Amino acid sequence: MAEGSGGEKTEKATAHKRQEQRKEGNVMQSKDVVSAASVLLLFFVLRLTAQLMYRTVTDDMTYWIALSGGGMEKNGARIDGMETASKLILEITKTVLLSAGPLLLVSMIIPIIATGIQTRFIFSTKSFQFKLDKLNPFNGIKRMFSLSAMFEMAKSVAKLIILGAIVYDEIQGRTVEMARLLQYDATTGLIYIADTVFAICMKLAAVFVAIAAVDFLYQKYKWEKDMMMTKQEVKEEYKMMEGDPQIKGKRRQKQQQMAMARMMQDVPQADVVIRNPTHFAVAIKYDENKDRAPVVVAKGADKVAFRIIDIAEENKVHVVENVPLARGLYKSVDIGREIPYEFYHAVAEVLAFVYDMSGKKPKGM
Repeated sequence: MAEGSGGEKTEKATAHKRQEQRKEGNVMQSKDVVSAASVLLLFFVLRLTAQLMYRTVTDDMTYWIALSGGGMEKNGARIDGMETASKLILEITKTVLLSAGPLLLVSMIIPIIATGIQTRFIFSTKSFQFKLDKLNPFNGIKRMFSLSAMFEMAKSVAKLIILGAIVYDEIQGRTVEMARLLQYDATTGLIYIADTVFAICMKLAAVFVAIAAVDFLYQKYKWEKDMMMTKQEVKEEYKMMEGDPQIKGKRRQKQQQMAMARMMQDVPQADVVIRNPTHFAVAIKYDENKDRAPVVVAKGADKVAFRIIDIAEENKVHVVENVPLARGLYKSVDIGREIPYEFYHAVAEVLAFVYDMSGKKPKGM
């Protein structure tokens, strides 16, 4: 499709679309990062707690065997009869919790933390909602042969090959030592086997980390690509965010009309309207108790100027013609603002003339 038609996704996702997709639960994350973090930390915790687990299980197994054999004393207390079964269950439960508890805790917490770091701990109920298109077999077939599915399959095959190669290499290198295990006692044999297993596990963890790094980069690339927008989508979003230009123009026109109406309502309260015969009109009001200097309450050019003059004359507000002063005030002072210092003398003369003509005093006096 031609780029000009707006159908080709060539634009990066806008901040608004990213925020909306985040609300929908559509965020970038790599499951392999979660797996790698879990495996790596599980191996690390297992390494730290292996000796404690071994001692706990060995000591408690000795106690269980003795307990199941007819009762025995522990901590000075005799245990026999029906109490033996309940005590045995409690001891087994305690042993399982002490030995496997740290691993269970890590296996539950690490996936939550690893996922939360990637998604910034977003939680969206929309991702759990039922979607009918998930039941469409054609969509399922399409996903099976998508680039993402092929990548996942390639990853799985690579993991199996690497896993087999690492296990084979490690065991082959230790064949001679394993053959000698029959000459050693059980404890020494278990320690050697444990070291072998840990060596394999740490190599696997390193491979998992490497795969997770590749998957993270791929998932980020894929997510950014899926989030891309067409030029038309960007335009539509801009219209939605900023408003349609025609609607904005009408809104601005309405605001201007309302401001004009409010301005015209202030003209009857003015002390004087200073005009340029053909172009400008500026209404001035002065209250000594409230204002430090005279204030421009209305101003306009051309038709608006004539409207200000008409309202002033209808309400018996003096209209004074002063071309340079009207022009200067119109260009220099906004509505509702006090006049600048350079206009004080000229405006004071006009107000004095008006007060003298009408016999009024300035407001506040």
